[in-house]
Amino acid sequence: MPFPKHRWIAAIVAVAVVLIVIAFATFPRGADASATAPPTPVMSVVLTAPASSRLPLQVPATGNVAAWQEATIGAETEGLRLTEVRVNVGDVVTRGQPLATFDTALVQADVAESVAAVAVARAEALEAEGDARRATLLEGSGAMSAQQISQYLAAAVVARARLDAARAAGQRQRVRLANTRVLAPGDGIITARTATVGAVVPAGQELFRMIKDGRLEWRARVAVSDLDALMPGQSVLLRISAASSIRGRLRMVSPDIDTQTHTGLVYVDLPKDAGVRAGAFLTGHVEVGEAPALTLPQTAVLLRDGFHYVMRVGATSRVIAVKVDVGRRIGDRIEITRGLLAGDLVIASGLGFLNEGDTVRVLDTPPQARPARANAEALARSAP
Repeated sequence: MPFPKHRWIAAIVAVAVVLIVIAFATFPRGADASATAPPTPVMSVVLTAPASSRLPLQVPATGNVAAWQEATIGAETEGLRLTEVRVNVGDVVTRGQPLATFDTALVQADVAESVAAVAVARAEALEAEGDARRATLLEGSGAMSAQQISQYLAAAVVARARLDAARAAGQRQRVRLANTRVLAPGDGIITARTATVGAVVPAGQELFRMIKDGRLEWRARVAVSDLDALMPGQSVLLRISAASSIRGRLRMVSPDIDTQTHTGLVYVDLPKDAGVRAGAFLTGHVEVGEAPALTLPQTAVLLRDGFHYVMRVGATSRVIAVKVDVGRRIGDRIEITRGLLAGDLVIASGLGFLNEGDTVRVLDTPPQARPARANAEALARSAP
């Protein structure tokens, strides 16, 4: 018996109704599931909190290294020929060390001549003094006039003066002989040499230049606004390279100010083993005290578009960028001067891979930051 047509239609309608009911029953639940699924974290992060510490107050300065005292060594004899030069630039010398030698033949002849002149003057003085004594004995006897006696006495005085002059001339020649050896006036380092073997130099011409005692100083320029904070005895840190630095001691602050640059000059004593050369340009700072500050690791601060940012994690694990002002850098720490409180938690590293609004996974919180985080979560729960 054939199946009635109206029953076919009823069956089809019933199946269609069942399918529609099933579709309406399942579609809202799938949409809700996809809408409530959490976004995938971009990366895992660790949070840190600013540390309160005392940082040194520093006054920046720049300048050149110079000799504390530079000595010029010149020729003290006239018209003599250099026969030997014993030192060169860079040599370390000690007080009294011979640096150069002049030809002594002419000076030795002058010394011998002065010795002979002294002998002649001594003989004449002895003769004149003898005549003066004898004339004095005859005074009042009428054998010799008073005028003659006075002449003998005057001749003795003149002879004695000539002897003194001859001795002085001899001493001058001996000094010339001693000056044929150029000696170091003190301990130091030779920085320049113009002496040449065979040259005949006039008196006073420079032969060598040296840094006396090997002592160097840093002559640095400081802004006028910072001069009042400086005083002798303060510690100074100079940066030689990215990996090395030396410490010095502020010796003096110049009393005048440069009207062109509006800076003051300070003089800093350097240690003998500083490892720097005269003329080197260095940067550094003078440590004038300490002040409390909030610091973060430098990896927790991002420089972007000329501004500094830290990144916090919101309630939905999304990144929030916060603009901050920074100050001094000490080691791997950087000072936060504005934009962050002591208990605020920020992402410790990896900021270059994050943007505001990204979702992250917080792995752990440092022990010193956990109380602050607990307080923040408690406040969030108590908020209406």
